[in-house]
Amino acid sequence: MQRLKSFYLKDVKDALLKEFNYDNISKVPKIEKIIINRGFDETCQNSKILEVLSNELSLISGQKPIITKAKKAIAGFKVKENMPVGMFMTLRGEKMYSFLDRLINLSLPRIRDFQGISHKSFDGQGNYNLGLNDQLMFPEIEFDKVLKIQGMDISIVTTGRTDKEGYRLLQLLGMPFK
Repeated sequence: MQRLKSFYLKDVKDALLKEFNYDNISKVPKIEKIIINRGFDETCQNSKILEVLSNELSLISGQKPIITKAKKAIAGFKVKENMPVGMFMTLRGEKMYSFLDRLINLSLPRIRDFQGISHKSFDGQGNYNLGLNDQLMFPEIEFDKVLKIQGMDISIVTTGRTDKEGYRLLQLLGMPFK
């Protein structure tokens, strides 16, 4: 069992149960899934760069990403039909807790001049969205092998019904808020 998952089951669940006075243990918020999304620009249409970006994301998360393609051509954006426009993956279970543990304890503190992440990125239903500018903060990525600096969006989906519940859950798990 992952370290963060056992910490949630032993400590965080009880703390949330007492703090919000839930009448049922099943109402305690938990992390449902983590979605990692990465969009491309026109320079990423090279198959070599696309493969390197895909390998980087699979190194970071431990799972192979799904490449999304354009459904129709849009001339204004120089997009052709069936052209790769992004990649995403959905993490659940052990891989999700492993990724979140590495994100909180290893990757975010490696950002230069890191003061904490904003608490304003909740969507109103307890889910948190985080945008990263580059992939170099992850310890799995080697600086020499990076062909292109590419950011990513991370969505942490919780079962909390309000932002206050989601915020408190992530705060107890160790998310470094400002």
